[in-house]
Amino acid sequence: MPHSNINGREVADKLLEQIRKDVVALKKENWFPKLVSIKVGQNDSVDLYIRNQKRNAEKVDIEFVERHYPADISLEEVTAAIMHLNVDPSVTGIILQRPVPEHIPIKALQETIHPMKDVEGMHPRSIGNIVYGDLMLGPCTAVASVELLKSTGLKLEGLEACVIGHSEIVGKPIAFLLMAEGATVTVCHHMTREVTVHSRRADAVFVAVGKAGLLTGDMIKPGAVVIDIGINVIETEDGKSKVVGDADYESCLKTAGWITPVPGGVGPVTLATLMRNTVTAAQRLQEHYHLHFRGGAPVERQYRPI
Repeated sequence: MPHSNINGREVADKLLEQIRKDVVALKKENWFPKLVSIKVGQNDSVDLYIRNQKRNAEKVDIEFVERHYPADISLEEVTAAIMHLNVDPSVTGIILQRPVPEHIPIKALQETIHPMKDVEGMHPRSIGNIVYGDLMLGPCTAVASVELLKSTGLKLEGLEACVIGHSEIVGKPIAFLLMAEGATVTVCHHMTREVTVHSRRADAVFVAVGKAGLLTGDMIKPGAVVIDIGINVIETEDGKSKVVGDADYESCLKTAGWITPVPGGVGPVTLATLMRNTVTAAQRLQEHYHLHFRGGAPVERQYRPI
């Protein structure tokens, strides 16, 4: 069968086109989506992520505001800043940039962000909602990964999927999202004895471990979908740096029916999902305002979950 790249940029562009229309509709009703980025300390790779987030926000006319705090700031000070954003009616979304300094527990900060403004989908309540079928504000990378699988046109009901990696923000949410779609899911982790036994019988393999070349072509069955979520920087033979995923792209391409390249696969769709979550958060805040402060009926709209 033919082997094909899944073009993440094309998938993202389609999402952004609809998001742009949703922003226009909100602004006609005097609701202006505003995404605030919180960065603690200095990290060059985080700066790159922020630039990409800002660029995507500009594409869909979402206001993007950067808040940068020094590395020696206390947990109490950052928490106070987030709580201020929670009650600021002009702010419709908050994103916490990772990593943060070691003396600040990331979970405590994530729990401080109000779930209605949690556009990353990282609040424990947001992740827990997936279990109950509420997919409105799911974790961006996990949602983007499933979106890319859907772009192949494969039917998810009854699909055999293998998720390699079981982190709280990617692997586990992907598993729950797939189960919500009717897929049969196996999750592999560092204590799984024979990963290949599970990955070779899967129709779709998601890999999110952070180890370059972990998934090879002999670990997947012919025609399978490979969604590569890893981002690793390696040094090539000529001494240059190169960004690669967790899958050995060349060997997997020979066997897979579809595969996401790195870069250009999951990354662009993750950014588009962040923008979609920002719009969804603004829509839900608008609905909440109409219902509780204006005494009216909820705004009628058709949400577009994954």
